[in-house]
Amino acid sequence: MHQTEKGLCSSCGLCSIQAWPVEESITSCVFKNGWLGERERKLFGRERSFDDPVEMRFGITAERFTAQLKNPVSESQWSGIITRIAMRALEEKLVEGVVSLHRSTDNVFFSIPVLARNSDEVYATRGNKPVLSPVLQSLQNAYRLGMKKILVIGAACHLHTLRDFQERFAYLKDMEVLTIGIPCVDNVARSQWPWILKRMTQSPGTARHMEFMQDFRIHIRHEDGHVEKIPFFSLPEELSNPGIFPAACMSCFDYLNSLADITVGYIGAELLPDKKRQWILVRTDTGKRLLKLIEHELDRFPESGRWECSSFIKNTSSRIIESMKNVNKAYSTKRRIPVAAGHILAGVLGMIGPKGIGFAHYSVDFHLIRHYYYVKFRNTDRLKKLVPRHVPVILAEYGLPL
Repeated sequence: MHQTEKGLCSSCGLCSIQAWPVEESITSCVFKNGWLGERERKLFGRERSFDDPVEMRFGITAERFTAQLKNPVSESQWSGIITRIAMRALEEKLVEGVVSLHRSTDNVFFSIPVLARNSDEVYATRGNKPVLSPVLQSLQNAYRLGMKKILVIGAACHLHTLRDFQERFAYLKDMEVLTIGIPCVDNVARSQWPWILKRMTQSPGTARHMEFMQDFRIHIRHEDGHVEKIPFFSLPEELSNPGIFPAACMSCFDYLNSLADITVGYIGAELLPDKKRQWILVRTDTGKRLLKLIEHELDRFPESGRWECSSFIKNTSSRIIESMKNVNKAYSTKRRIPVAAGHILAGVLGMIGPKGIGFAHYSVDFHLIRHYYYVKFRNTDRLKKLVPRHVPVILAEYGLPL
């Protein structure tokens, strides 16, 4: 792994490719070039509008809605929309390969880069891997095989770097690259993951899927199928230490993967009993082509929820800022509040708190504020380079200092 600006590296995998000089890969690093800005203008012909509070948070979109597969993909994180799109893209010969991740045989939460070339290999990519993952490493296989059309499934750091590299250098210029973006935040280094998982669950060895959910709880699905739910507020205080997360993740300003052709996540979909609704943000004409592959397989629903969530942000912003500023704070190993009390609090917030697009608004702003002050206090000289122009506009909405 090659370090970039002040050690900011998300291990995207491009630097590990030997088919071209490492120095060229580093030139395209998002932590060297900054988030959005010129890349957004080149993709859409403009940057997001500062006069549109929704677009400032969610990025430029052609269409947004919630959906779930009529026949969910078994053992997927949600209903499996990303997996199905990738499978259909290969079946319809829209692409020759899919750049994605398989699970490691050593740890189900760890990843192995893969260039999937058939439906079975795509099916094996289902489920999330909450660790830094070198997705782009598999571009080397596609390049050496002379592929002309590929699909890349990745986080925002992967797609920012990929789009810059494809434009800047000749290696991938003749390759049509379609992209599916995963909303991504709070990934961890592999070395930290076992330590973190043990503090979340009493049975880390049986955990198979994990997600921070809209009901203010972490849902951990175990191998026997049962789902363990832990309130955010009942986690050990030490898990709120910014230092346990990679500096690269804490310096990310594109939670919703705004340079993807289509972004597929969940935070804008209301959490309903026995439903696996996902949130789809179609961004480009290529994204429309990808969606069309599975359109007949979807149950579609309009976005729901109230946009307003400012009171929730204002109630947490001072705590966020202080946490980012206090580099040497000692964090307790004890739970912040007992689990039973945490469930009561989560239940109340689940009733009165933001839902649907309101929850997405809350989540985007929470992380935007957190990351702005992380960089401001811990990597000050990178603030101007990394922070997109819409971020200060959002901070001003809450009266927060720059």
